[in-house]
Amino acid sequence: MVHYTVEAILEGLKTSDNNVLEFIYRKYFPIVRFFVVKNSGTDEDAKDVFQEALILIFKRLKEDSLDLTCAFKTYLYSVCRILWMRHLEKRDIKTDGLTDNQVFIQIEDQIEEQLAEQERFRLYQKHFVTLHKDCQEILRLFLKKVPMKEIAQQLNVKSEKYLKKRKYECKEMLTKRIQNDPDYKRLQNDW
Repeated sequence: MVHYTVEAILEGLKTSDNNVLEFIYRKYFPIVRFFVVKNSGTDEDAKDVFQEALILIFKRLKEDSLDLTCAFKTYLYSVCRILWMRHLEKRDIKTDGLTDNQVFIQIEDQIEEQLAEQERFRLYQKHFVTLHKDCQEILRLFLKKVPMKEIAQQLNVKSEKYLKKRKYECKEMLTKRIQNDPDYKRLQNDW
């Protein structure tokens, strides 16, 4: 098996190098799977947590906000551990007696805001895709800061006044769906 330095792993993650990603999965996934399965999870849960951790690390690398002060393995395991603890808390499973098979570091403060942002986005996406296609398109263009006049032209809408009214209705519908979601109430407590 090819081995990579920490720098090569971080660079490979940043550039989405398939060889590096394959190496990370082969070398570190079994450790995470063992931890998740030992602590009330399944192989599928372990895959989800591992993938989510890699996405978080990728985002931190892209933002240049990852300050690695330990081995990559320790950092990855620590992120996975936090993510799994959050999943267990959502399921109302106690996390005070976790079985750990690796050394981990306390990094909650470093990634807590990023986790919250990711969960807010996931909640938004969940409800955005349930909107009617015209609402999705209006809101998508509006969020891209496309001028109302252009949006009206693109969507073959004659009146900008009607478009503004429609945008308001779509936004209200999305907001209500999000606010009525049980995850929204839980996230409110976390924010």
